[in-house]
Amino acid sequence: MASIQVSNVRKVYRRDTQEVTVLDGLSLDIPDGDFAGLMGPSGSGKTTLLNLIGGIDSPTSGDIVIGGTNISQLRGAQLSRWRSRNIGFIFQLYNLIPVLTALQNVELPLLLLKMSGKERKRRAETALQLVGLGDRMSHFPRQLSGGQEQRVAIARAVVSDPAILLADEPTGDLDRKSGEEILQLLQRLNQEFKKTIVMVTHDPHAAERATRVHQLDKGVLSN
Repeated sequence: MASIQVSNVRKVYRRDTQEVTVLDGLSLDIPDGDFAGLMGPSGSGKTTLLNLIGGIDSPTSGDIVIGGTNISQLRGAQLSRWRSRNIGFIFQLYNLIPVLTALQNVELPLLLLKMSGKERKRRAETALQLVGLGDRMSHFPRQLSGGQEQRVAIARAVVSDPAILLADEPTGDLDRKSGEEILQLLQRLNQEFKKTIVMVTHDPHAAERATRVHQLDKGVLSN
């Protein structure tokens, strides 16, 4: 069964009197447990598609059904609640809060869920151990390398145990060695923990980790 079903989705942005079509009738099925890569030139709609799947943005028309829920029909608090339970985001720039420790950064998504402070801390510690940073929990982002910061960001993405991880150029800001370690971690989350992963990348080496790669060009799939 497809975990993610994108059906005939258009996304049009309006700038003054101009309309810019970013996605044009795109349909895509991503099976449960897949590691999908999205590639294509700059401006091809990769990040827009990722944001639509994650419920950060809404399609102009068409449907996005995830795990049986048509998220294109959700709005406001309902959509936020769905997103916090089902989606983990990993960005190129780690978006960590500098004044919070690694542990506190990872705890953040759990503030949206009903749980005790003790349970929140336990889950955050488990997530940091999973990404190999059990000995860095009290460190601040400035005390970590880029690769370690991205690991904290991945721990934050998985701490609420979402079914789907959305990664936008997760190795784009890292050197080759750190990038390789992040890709291995994503592969482990996919294979061992059965996370469905959708990763935007421009790097063919990173795309090799995906079980299948979808090419976008000018808002449509070219493969």
